[in-house]
Amino acid sequence: MAAGPTSWIVRLDGADQSYVDLADPTRLAFDYVRRMGDVIDAHGSSGQPVRIVHVGGAGLTLPRYVAANRPRSPQIVLEPDVALTELVRRDLPLPARSGIKVRPVDGRAGLSALRTASTHLVVVDAFAGTVGPADLVTLGCFAEVARVLDESGWLLLNLVDKAPFGEARRVVAGIRAVFPAVLLSAEPATLRGRRPGNLLVVAATGSVPVAALRARAATGALPYRVLDGDAVSSSFGGGLPHSDP
Repeated sequence: MAAGPTSWIVRLDGADQSYVDLADPTRLAFDYVRRMGDVIDAHGSSGQPVRIVHVGGAGLTLPRYVAANRPRSPQIVLEPDVALTELVRRDLPLPARSGIKVRPVDGRAGLSALRTASTHLVVVDAFAGTVGPADLVTLGCFAEVARVLDESGWLLLNLVDKAPFGEARRVVAGIRAVFPAVLLSAEPATLRGRRPGNLLVVAATGSVPVAALRARAATGALPYRVLDGDAVSSSFGGGLPHSDP
């Protein structure tokens, strides 16, 4: 759906999935996608290439953003919806030499095929409507992500939930069982239970970018809060991790 002279919204099952501005791929119109961009920006040195695996593609907004800000970044997108990918490639073409490769596989199969310690960032942002695939939030999946990441690597996962955050507590429990360092960001209204919202979880075997994201949250146009350590335990603790069937 056209949103402007050079911008488009990709909508699936009645839910907006992506906003793409062909003239300015660094424009991240959705607030949670802007926060995801903040996480990616915090990894390594500004402008330097970064190896990223995106689980979920839709309009390829974040891959386009990375290609514009960090040229020569090798990016793999795991997107099983072949018809959607063909539509996006036709109507919202990728720039030449973008470094973006889309593989027509689901997230778990795609992750299993990747080499150990081959990736800086695994970004999980996959939905069927407003619900994420169940096999992407299990202990087994998080262990597979940990295998794929190098020693400096981060998992960035987007989920949607509302207070009292029953699903988020289960997802956080599973992530913390695999990764010792975890932070979570969300809009203040979501944390206060006023409305559902996007909860972004960043996890690592090393350190997570708490200071960098708090600085970005304090100066950005759209306010958000960054929780770590005891604050994550207090607000999102006590869950039972999901296991594979």
